[in-house]
Amino acid sequence: MPADPSAPALKLEGLTKFYRRPNLGRARLVRGVEDVTLEVKRGEVFGLIGPNGSGKTTLIKLILGLLFPTSGHVEIDGSSALESRSRERIGFLPEVPYFYRTLTAREVLRFYGRLSGVPEKSLADRIESVLSRVRMRDHAHRLMREFSKGMLQRVGLAQAMLHDPDLLIFDEPVTGLDPVGLREMRELLVELNRAGKTIFFSSHSISEVEKVCHRVGMIVNGRLESVIEQAEWSRSGTGLEELFIRTVTRSGSLGVD
Repeated sequence: MPADPSAPALKLEGLTKFYRRPNLGRARLVRGVEDVTLEVKRGEVFGLIGPNGSGKTTLIKLILGLLFPTSGHVEIDGSSALESRSRERIGFLPEVPYFYRTLTAREVLRFYGRLSGVPEKSLADRIESVLSRVRMRDHAHRLMREFSKGMLQRVGLAQAMLHDPDLLIFDEPVTGLDPVGLREMRELLVELNRAGKTIFFSSHSISEVEKVCHRVGMIVNGRLESVIEQAEWSRSGTGLEELFIRTVTRSGSLGVD
């Protein structure tokens, strides 16, 4: 059960992160993200898009507690994201998942399952379940060093789902995937959402975001400039890409992921 059933799955309140960078002997402040406020509803698929260096990965690291904010806070199910019980509710897939190359996929999942506290008596069944869901059961005996980018992504997804979290957070999950891999990833996101999971992910593939997300946030120069719903880009007549380019241009940032 969620800690607070009435609370949003994910809440960001005034989230700000500045980095100190040396500059001719003096430290200068560089904005990572600034004053980001957002609520992600339960059962929602929320996409985050933005130009290169706009703050997408910084925002995800702040949500996960891998970075501490300069100001603001993050809540998961109504509790601080810094609490261990909140982190237990999250499954995370980084842009480039790293695994021990000399282990098999099944061994990798057994290792992470134990780290995640999955009960030993149910771990084997849980591993087979997530392997089946990501269509990797027939390859689970193979070593990680033998896998393609797409297959590594699937193992990463299986690892993220292993402890059955309520909230799944993915950083650029479709990067480097071929057309078949893109379609399989899209189908899996839809399947997970239908199973009741809340999904928050960043991407530079606007076409994929457009196909699976209920809402999309546009982050430019560290600021969340716009949040739009599926109905808005559907009835705009121009699509999500054109709305995104207008937002980026209006904000004075030209490079696009």
